Amino acid sequence: SPGSKASPRGANGRQCQRQQRGQGGISVELVPSIMSNLLNPDAIFSNNEMSLSDIEIYGFDYDYTLVFYSKHLHTLIYNAARDLLINEHRYPAEIRKYDYDPNFAIRGLHYDVHRALLMKIDAFHYIQLGTVYRGFSVVPDEEVIAMYDGSHVPLEQMSDFYGKSSQGNTMKQFMDIFSLPEMTLLSCVNDYFMKNNIEYEPVHLYKDVKDSIRDVHIKGIMYRAIEADIDKYVCYAEQTRAVLAKLANHGKKMFLITNSPSSFVDKGMRFIVGKDWRDLFDVVIVQADKPNFFNDKRRPFRKVNEKGVLLWDKIHKLQKGQIYKQGNLYEFLKLTAWRGSKVLYFGDHIYSDLADLTLKHGWRTGAIIPELRTEIKIMNTERYVQTMTWLQTLTGLLEHMQVHKDPDSQMILQEWKKERKEMREMTKNFFNSQFGSLFRTDQNPTYFLRRLSRFADVYMASLSCLLNYDPDYTFYPRRTPLQHELPAWSDQLCTGTFRIPFLQEMVHIDKY
Repeated sequence: SPGSKASPRGANGRQCQRQQRGQGGISVELVPSIMSNLLNPDAIFSNNEMSLSDIEIYGFDYDYTLVFYSKHLHTLIYNAARDLLINEHRYPAEIRKYDYDPNFAIRGLHYDVHRALLMKIDAFHYIQLGTVYRGFSVVPDEEVIAMYDGSHVPLEQMSDFYGKSSQGNTMKQFMDIFSLPEMTLLSCVNDYFMKNNIEYEPVHLYKDVKDSIRDVHIKGIMYRAIEADIDKYVCYAEQTRAVLAKLANHGKKMFLITNSPSSFVDKGMRFIVGKDWRDLFDVVIVQADKPNFFNDKRRPFRKVNEKGVLLWDKIHKLQKGQIYKQGNLYEFLKLTAWRGSKVLYFGDHIYSDLADLTLKHGWRTGAIIPELRTEIKIMNTERYVQTMTWLQTLTGLLEHMQVHKDPDSQMILQEWKKERKEMREMTKNFFNSQFGSLFRTDQNPTYFLRRLSRFADVYMASLSCLLNYDPDYTFYPRRTPLQHELPAWSDQLCTGTFRIPFLQEMVHIDKY
């Protein structure tokens, strides 16, 4: 009852733990009511109100936006970079024994360049303990706390605006999907050096791996391999053409700005869209060198002819059907007059693709997050719903009952804390055994989600999600309650009503 001071000790307390529960500790009668409101993995999610009726021009990145790649691509990048480390940087040939593990890392992780540690950090700059790895070995919590004088990473040690580790910074954030092989290769070499007691400078290792991954792209190793076996590496998707055709049929202008080279983009677009793909775009720009494209005013556009040769003509107009190289956004805006919130640009890299556009130029932005579909499907499983519901309930019990200081009550509170910690670990393992969800730490948003929320008006798993919406649809972000707008845990428990934040659902639980 409201205002109750019932103690969790003795039979009453244990009844709280032992009442009829399904898997994860939640009453089985609750599951149908929760499961009836599952999330749609093909939905578009909004951080900021946006109406498609206001959008006249659609822009796109290429890699992991218009085109998706198979699991073979990351193995290719990893193997090629590993060979460069051995052949050009003189690293031990024994690291070839390490194969690429696609299930090790997730996007958004931070890497401490000086300590050679890979970790997950939340929106408040706190390290999620249990997710700090040196090589493939988890670093004990007490060691992490000793190194960082707690678990907080000061702002001056964080990476710069684009997630890079610049001078004076010790952290690098991996935001690109292409960075998954890089994180794994760093961990493999760290693991080899440690297991063989080889002394090394972590900063040199980071630079050498970074340079090797870069050279896989710069030297054309990845591009040539994909062009030679496009069926193996490119995931054919009719939805890409369907999305572009839908926008064209509704009179929308479209453009492509990518860092990839001309022949590579042309072959990929012919494969997924058709040989007439250029007819759908008003402007095509390759090798743009984003994010420099959005900031450097000095580089003019150059036209690329049908043979891939760069012409020397001065560009006075960006013509449909032509391909242009380099350039800069300021010249692009001058030549097209496409400005402000009537432009919506899609990309997968939150920093390089979206940050400058939303902060400096007022374009609307859409983030393509392929991992979103997989995570939502996990969140829709009965086991996940049960576990999260009981975890939230258990947290409420702890807050409500912590005022009781007698030994029996404290013993039960300690049992609940232990169970809560175990369930948090279980929740992490639903997504990734090492690092958990891309979007959450234990209870806070990740640093990745914080940047996604700031730089993307909308986000989705793929462009195909646009097919589910009318061209004049308005996206309204959910009004999620602020902390001071919610009742206290004790109020929720006493009234028998409990909010499941991740489902936006109100469900009834038995009064404890």
